[in-house]
Amino acid sequence: MDKRIIAVLLVVAIIIPIFLINYNFEEEKEENKKPILEIIYPYNGASVSKIVAIRGSAEDPDGNNSLLEIELKINDEWVLANGNSQWNYEWNAYGIKEGYYTISVRAYDGKDYSEIEEVEVRVKNPITVESDSHKWALFIAASNFPKNNDTKLGNGPLNLAERMAEYFIENLDYSTSNVMILFDDGFIRADNGYGEPIETLQERAHKYDISYAAATKENVELSIKYLIQESNQFDDSEVFIWISSHGQGNQRQSITGGKILESSAIFLWDEQLITDQELGILLSGLRSRKTCIIVDACYSGGFADKTILNLPTFFLLKSGIPKSGRVVMTGTSKYRIGWSSTTNGPLFSQLWFDGLISGEADGFRKGLFHTGRPTILKIFKDGKVSVEEAFYYARYTLKKEDIFNDYEKMEPQINDQYPVDGLILSSKGLILG
Repeated sequence: MDKRIIAVLLVVAIIIPIFLINYNFEEEKEENKKPILEIIYPYNGASVSKIVAIRGSAEDPDGNNSLLEIELKINDEWVLANGNSQWNYEWNAYGIKEGYYTISVRAYDGKDYSEIEEVEVRVKNPITVESDSHKWALFIAASNFPKNNDTKLGNGPLNLAERMAEYFIENLDYSTSNVMILFDDGFIRADNGYGEPIETLQERAHKYDISYAAATKENVELSIKYLIQESNQFDDSEVFIWISSHGQGNQRQSITGGKILESSAIFLWDEQLITDQELGILLSGLRSRKTCIIVDACYSGGFADKTILNLPTFFLLKSGIPKSGRVVMTGTSKYRIGWSSTTNGPLFSQLWFDGLISGEADGFRKGLFHTGRPTILKIFKDGKVSVEEAFYYARYTLKKEDIFNDYEKMEPQINDQYPVDGLILSSKGLILG
């Protein structure tokens, strides 16, 4: 045989096995590893209701950068969760039939799905309360957005909401199943709200088993619709709604805040706005004749259909929130900014609540331009504090106490139509509980 042919055969015999070895090695090296995930909350066997904050973690042995999505299934089809290595999903369980449900979750890295992780939970909707306790309270606070904003409000609004909720439950006969708190994105954060998310509000240890969820526009709308649906079943229902957030306005226009021909508006989580007129539409079906609504945010006077000095807003800009049977208050006028403590919550609401629970507000009256004034006549003190008396106490305190000199220009506003509209007929105060 030709020596050249022999040489070629020898080379082929040596190179091809090496090539095949390298090829198999590369194939083995590039073999994809499935993602791994964990459901952190809810735990297996948990009882849940209303809005359920499902969360967990995931990782890809090949590197988290290759994690594309987390998918979740409760009924028949897979839906996308938020995030990947740290993921969450809010399940709307309002109106769902009571019983046991399986939550299935899987992760996808672009090539393979992880093993499916599952927990079984029990949906247990609250039982209707007794006829002498038809009371509902909804607290809404959006405090710590966006990520790079130095005007975060910390956990102060949440702390105040929980203080008020605790008082309502312990002293005003509110059922825990009828108290809801919507805060930020549903997570509690380290460093008093400025740090990273730690855990959902639902799984955090708290004194009472009330309902927690995120202060998103969708959740606000769902919660208000649920509140209306439930409270409208009773003629003696009592409703309390408290909202704390950032208001929309222009601080460079110090006299009007740029709000003369604009509606008042507040930011919900993720910087979604809700205007006073939108809230008016949401509340249009509420039939409760004993309702107190407080919106504590900058430039919020429009929610009470007021501008400044208790003067009415332009008729085309009316919100539709004030109605017979309702007392609507705002922490500031439509033209002014407000203040909030990062640990104790918005200033007006602090003073209003302190006047209510301490009894110090008993006997406070309107005064000039609704600035509030105390009374020395015992006939105006009955040992009970109405929501209006607490308003005038807070308004007066802001104006008269030296420690609040920097905040007196907030000028909280009120639109009192309880029990019905009219200067004379509305002289009766709304007593909670």
